Amino acid sequence: MARTSLAQENFLLPNLTFIAELFAFVVILWVLARYVLPHINRAMTERQEAIRTQFAELEEAKANAQEAENEYRSQLADARHEAAAIRERAREEGATIVAEMREQARAESDRIIRQAHAQVEAERQQVVQELRTEVGTMATTLAGRIVGESLDDDERRQRTVERFMSSLESQDGASRSEARR
Repeated sequence: MARTSLAQENFLLPNLTFIAELFAFVVILWVLARYVLPHINRAMTERQEAIRTQFAELEEAKANAQEAENEYRSQLADARHEAAAIRERAREEGATIVAEMREQARAESDRIIRQAHAQVEAERQQVVQELRTEVGTMATTLAGRIVGESLDDDERRQRTVERFMSSLESQDGASRSEARR
């Protein structure tokens, strides 16, 4: 009993409970190190590897997104340049078409004016001819009444009509030149 009392009196000497607790702790520690820790370490390693993979994928996705954005911006800039070039070409083509249409309209109006002048001149000649005939007939009839002799002779009548028309034309030319002044 000396031992028990000595163990009870000296706190530095271990008692049996302590030894049993120490043995149980070592056994639990060994079981944990042998069976539990490898699974935990493997799970942690797998988790770390999964996180690394996710980070790598994230970096790759970020690089791909940046590349896609740069390509999009490049294509957008190219499309803007192309649209500007198309607008400029369309503007130039429009100006060319407008110039061509103006030229065609000008040529058509000149042709119409020439045709109208020719038609007016032809009608004028026709009216002058009809007027000569009519005035000639009236003049010879009137001259025949004034003179008292018949001017049925075609040659005489033709000369009289010609003199009368020349005097009318000279008077008409003088009145036109005065009207222009």
